[in-house]
Order: sequence, then C-alpha cells, then structure tokens
Amino acid sequence: MEYKNFLEQKIITAPKTGIEIKRSDISDVLFEFQKDIVLWSLNGGSRAIFASFGLGKTLIQLEIMRLLNIYSSGKTLIIMPLGVRQEFKEMSEMIGIEVEYIKTNEDILNSKTNFLITNYERVRDGNIDVNLFIAVSLDEASVLRSYGSKTYQTFLDKFKKVKFRFVATATPSPNKYKELIHYAGFLGVMDTGQALTRFFKRDSTKANHLTLHPHKETEFWTWMSTWALFVQHPSDLGYSDKGYDLPGLVEGINLFYHEIPIDHNNRTPDKDGTQYIFKDAVMSLPAAAKEKRDTLPGRIEKMMEIINDNKGDHFLLWHDLEVERHAIRKALPESTFAFGSQNIDKREQIIIDFSKGKSKYLATKPSISGSGSNFQHFCHKAIFLGIGYKFNDFIQSIHRIVRFGQLETPEIHVIYAESEREILKVLKNKWKNHKELVKNMTKIIKENGLSHTNLTGLKRNLGIERNEVKSKKFTWVNNDSVDEWKTLKSDSIRLIHTSIPFSNHYEYTPTYNDFGHTTDNDHFFKQMDFLTPELLRTLVPGGVAAIHVKDRILFGNATGDGMPTLDPFSDMTVFHFLKHGFRYFGRITIETDVVRENNQTYRLGWTEQTKDGSKMGVGCPEYILLFRKLPTDTTKAYADVPINKTKQDYTRGQWQIDARAKWNSSGDRFLTNDELKYFDIKTINKKFTHYFSDNVYDYKKHVETANKLDKLDKLPATFETLKIKGRNQDILWHNVNRMLTLNGSQSRKNLNMHICPLQFDIVERIINRFSNKGDIVADPFGGLGTVPYKAVKMGRIGYGCELNAESWFDGLQYLRSAEIDILSPTLFEMT
Repeated sequence: MEYKNFLEQKIITAPKTGIEIKRSDISDVLFEFQKDIVLWSLNGGSRAIFASFGLGKTLIQLEIMRLLNIYSSGKTLIIMPLGVRQEFKEMSEMIGIEVEYIKTNEDILNSKTNFLITNYERVRDGNIDVNLFIAVSLDEASVLRSYGSKTYQTFLDKFKKVKFRFVATATPSPNKYKELIHYAGFLGVMDTGQALTRFFKRDSTKANHLTLHPHKETEFWTWMSTWALFVQHPSDLGYSDKGYDLPGLVEGINLFYHEIPIDHNNRTPDKDGTQYIFKDAVMSLPAAAKEKRDTLPGRIEKMMEIINDNKGDHFLLWHDLEVERHAIRKALPESTFAFGSQNIDKREQIIIDFSKGKSKYLATKPSISGSGSNFQHFCHKAIFLGIGYKFNDFIQSIHRIVRFGQLETPEIHVIYAESEREILKVLKNKWKNHKELVKNMTKIIKENGLSHTNLTGLKRNLGIERNEVKSKKFTWVNNDSVDEWKTLKSDSIRLIHTSIPFSNHYEYTPTYNDFGHTTDNDHFFKQMDFLTPELLRTLVPGGVAAIHVKDRILFGNATGDGMPTLDPFSDMTVFHFLKHGFRYFGRITIETDVVRENNQTYRLGWTEQTKDGSKMGVGCPEYILLFRKLPTDTTKAYADVPINKTKQDYTRGQWQIDARAKWNSSGDRFLTNDELKYFDIKTINKKFTHYFSDNVYDYKKHVETANKLDKLDKLPATFETLKIKGRNQDILWHNVNRMLTLNGSQSRKNLNMHICPLQFDIVERIINRFSNKGDIVADPFGGLGTVPYKAVKMGRIGYGCELNAESWFDGLQYLRSAEIDILSPTLFEMT
C-alpha cells in the first residue's frame, strides 16, 4: 500500500451495518422529514436520533422496529423511562403494530408480538436478557450520560451482541462535548477510550479532565454527523416548520424568575473556620443543600402564591429534596406525587394519570419524571421549587410541557434563593452552550445532508506543506517524518534518538499524517512500518537508535475489566524494530514518581489498596530501548566508524559506573526518628537516599520512617518521598530531572507546552554514549527540538523533523540560540 493511501484510510466515518429499504415501505402516518430519519437510521444500522422535543421520536423508533421485522425477522425492544409506555402503545396503533410491555425474560418467551417495550430499571437490574432481540432502541437515552455510573457500565456491556442499536433523545450532552462519545461507544461506532484520545486533550495534572482539541473541532462534528442526526426543526431537513411553531414563546419558553431573600446575619463558618460576609450557596454542595432547607418556607410560600393566582390551571411541581416533597404535601394536600421509593407500577400510573388530566398537580423530581413524559395536553405551567447545576434535568423537565401539541403559552416559574444567584448564572451559561452545540450540528447537517458523501471537512486535514531551515550546525524540517526520511541519504546518520508517539495516546496536529491519529496499536505500527525501514537505511553501519517509550495504562472503564491494566507498548516496540532488521541490545529504565502518577491516573490509590491490595499495580517507568544497525563486519561488530574515546576523556571511574552499575554514596548516616521532626522534607529525602544507597535496604525501616513522617504531617500527598534509589545502574536511571526540558523555556515565554518533552539529561547521556563530536544526531519526532538542540550544544550536527508547525517554529528559536552559543567566539579567543 502507498503511504498516501494509508493516510486516506484514516478518514473516519461511522460504519454502515444496516439495511436498504424503499421509501414507499414507510408508513404514510409519518411526515416526510420523519421518513428521512427512518431511512437514514436503517441504512446505518446503529445510529443516534437527536431530534428536538415533539418531532416524533416515539413514532420514528416504532417504525424503525416495524421495518426491521419485515427485512430481518426477530423480536425488537424499545427501552424507555417510567410513565412513557402509554405513548408508545397509542403510537403503535397508528402504524398497525401491537406493542407489549415486559418485565422479565419469561414475559419475552410468552409474548405474542415481536414489538416489546420496557423500562430502564428492568434491564439495568438484570430482569431482561437483551441478547434475545435483533434490535434495541433507547428512548431518552440520556440515562447513558453518567459515564462510570451503574446504568452506563451495565448497558455498555449488555448490548454489545445486539445487531441493530439505536438511541433517541432531545438533549444529547448539552454542555460536556466529550459525553457525546459515550453514545458512540454504546452504538459500537467507536471505542469510548479511543474517541477520548482521538478528539480530546488531556490535563497531565488531573485524570479524566479532557477538553476538545480546537484543531479537532471540525473533524469531531463532521464525524458525529456520520452517526448522529441533530434535528431541531423540520426545516433542518428541508421541510416546512408549519405546525411546529409553539404559541407565544420567546426563545421557546416564557420564564419567570422568583428570588427569595435570605438572612445574611445567620451565617456559620465553613469546616476550615472561615466566616464569609455574605452567604453563597455556590461555595459547596453542603452549603447549597443547607440553603435549600433554610429557604424552604419562603419557597413554598411563593409556590402557593403562584398557584393561587392561577387556580384553574394544572401545575407540574419540580423539586429535588424529600423534605421539599413533604412540605408540598402539607401545603397542597390535593397534589399527587411520583417518587423513587414507590412501587414502579404505581408510580407509572400516577404519571400517566397526570398526563391525561386526571389529576391537577403532580409533584416529582426531574430525575424521576423529567424524561420522556408528555404532559403538554392538559398542563402548560410548571414550577421549579429550587435550582441546581444539572442542566440536562432542567431542560428535559421544561420540555415535558414545551413541545409539539401544546396549544397554550407555557409558563415556567423558577424559584431560587438570593444566595443561589451564581448557580442560576451557571445554569444559564449551560443553556447558552447547549444552543451553540445545536447550532454547530444543524449547520453540518445542512451542509452535508444525510448521505455524507461530502466530507471535505475531514479530507482537508490530509498533508502538510514542507518547511526547512538549514545551517552549519543543524537542519530543522517541518514535515511528515515518513516523507522526509525517504529523501535522506543511506548510511548518513550516526545516532537516532527520539520519543515515538505512544500509539493513539496523544495527537499533536490536526492532520491525518499525525502518528497519534491512529485507532489502536496495530494501526499505529502499520504507520511505523513506513518509517522504521527508512530509519534503518539512513543509520551508519553500527549506528544506534535509542527509542524512548512507556507502557500505556488501560483503564477498567474502557476495557470492561473494572481495574487498570498495562498495555505492553514497550515490548511491542521491540518486536516492531526487530521485524525491520534492527538488533535489540539493551533497555534503560527511568523511574517515575508514583504519587504524581496516581494524581494523573487514579490507579494506585491508597484507599483502593486498603480495600483490595490484589488489584493495585506498581508505578509505570519509562524506557530507552537500544537498537543497532549491524556494522559491515560482524566479526567483532565494531561500527564501520567506531565511537572512540580516550581513557583521559572516558575515565576508569565513569566506565565502572557504566559497566558495573555501582555508585558511591556520601556515607552519611540516616536520621533517627527523633531527629526527623527538626528537618524539612527536602533534607529528609536527601539523607534517606544517601543512607539506603550505602546500606542494606531495610523494608521495616522504610515503612517506619514513612509512618513517622505521616504522624508529623510531613508526608506529602502530591509527590513521592523517601525514594529508594538502590544500586545506581546503567540500566536503571532514577535521578532524571523531569523539570529540565524545553518546556521550562516555553512556560517562561508563555508559549504552548509540549505534551511529553524529553528530559535534557536523558538526551545528554544518550548522545555522549553513542556518538562522536561532529556526528549527525537525528530525531524524526522532533517536538520542540530537544535532541538536535542538545546535539548542537555537545558539538554534533543536529537533524530534526517535526509535524506540528507551532512546535517546529518554537524549536527553531532554540536551535538558533544553541548555534549562536557554539559559534560565538569567547573573550579569550577574541584577544
């Protein structure tokens, strides 16, 4: 395969696993825009229908299941929130099918129809085996939103074998874009972990804190449009909006905000003893809960004032706390209530009765009745007795009455405490973000249509314009390393030292040429297959390739193992280089700080270890893998041009450290426990290291010291202390200074930081060991130019290639600076 063809195959679209049907087969009950959605969904096979409130998701899902039965016979299942099944039964009659509600597997076997419906609770709790169905659709699929929750984890595993999968909701991930990929994971479009890596940048200081790469935004939305259909109005698909314009609404909703004043004199200090001038519920969740309790009488009074001013109207009363439910019951005894501890069937009947106008007031929580229910036929007014941060619950609850079929002007009353102004502000901001998301997706749908044959937004990310700066001491190229290395002369480079991309762990650029833009390890090494033979060809006979790698952490929520495991990426790299003719002759281990690592990954937690020590692994070190191109003469295997050192330059002492792995310590004794409390942690660490470097290691002494420091409040939670260096070996580097990188200069200049720059002392040791002055030292993944920069500083010729134009430009400044330092004459030379 040509390299260009390989890159073109990286353009990702959702796989099509569906069936082709005729438009004439679709029931005439559906509107034309609904028929478009049905055709698109069935053609894809596993798709998301993100259609706005009242656009007929119920009817669309039922029609999809009816047509699947015609083309692929078998039982189908639609899973929905409580209180919605009556809607599905009524709609099913319109298209001539009979649906049956099931509770258990026995119900499935005894069912007389292929069209079955149930609630999420039945499936989540194991009452129903979903593998008995050829197709499943999740109505109001926002139950999958809580990544890591019992519902999401259970559903993700349960449905993997179901051939046709669909989700339908009106509010997909309104504010956290990354949550949209959880739907992709359920549908089998893309592995969740892979999608997180593909589109989101990581925060190296905090696990699970991911934001969408700015340069990946267009690709992300275009990729989503291949498997998720966002429709806010029929006009988004080219049809008239007649009949879908709700009456009298501004921004879709008439909102009334009611602020309840609070007593600022009634303030209590927080847990740290801090006394604030004004009460503010946004300070903490306990503070917010307390404000809700303290302001409950005032909020109930305002609720009753609104109801009494509208005596003839039905009202939805939304609340969050049980104490609020009891207060509503006391103030408005004629209310009906739907709550979590009720019998499921009883709760569902109460919801259905309100939807049919049989009861005047329904008090319930957004988490109970906020999704799926249609209350617009007999109710057009709702009161929120309080507010919170959960925008999805808020917007879903509003649209129980603000939807197609509403003949009155809806009124939404929001009651909040004065101290909750900031919470209200956050809620409004989330609403704004939601509108922006919808705007982005509808724009792409209008541009590309539903066929997705026009994906130019993805294709223009292919390729790069080459730039080169060449001087006496370095050559620095902005290009794809595969294309660049093909142009280099054979047998021309003494040392290749690089940190290869860690498979699909990071992406550095918006182009498909990026090696990090791969689906998995196999895909990554297929791209490396184009580069590695060129690395071997360009090395001089006897030259060395020193490859920096790290094993990758696989998180249990992505693998389904429930615990973190390790991907042996370093071993895979070894076998890859062996496959292409390199000789493997060593591995240098670089220790890492396990406490800092745990702060980034949460996989080595102390609390988890106390619960079950069998699941906790160990720190994940970095490695330098050493490969060599065989020399022409393999009798003694000296390089064609050996790396010669005089014994004056390469002393016996240095040789012993390299060859015998023995470093001498200062001989200082370690501090006693009584002495520990008088010294700072920096001094303690230094003494501890020296002591155990020169004495037999004592595990009990190590633990005893750590416990003593903990009691003295001197055991930090942010970095590892009392490190055991052990014997300093050529194959084990524990004293690498991770602060010494070009990122230090980037930070001081307020420039973009590189994701994983090489440390200076790693590069210096490798260059000193495996090259002579005047040799060419090269890096195909140059980053900020650390390797060629250090090569110039150490009297070599630096050669580097970097794909990211911004990093390349920054690296150029460092290389020019290094060259000026080398070529500028000293004062002695001038005189």
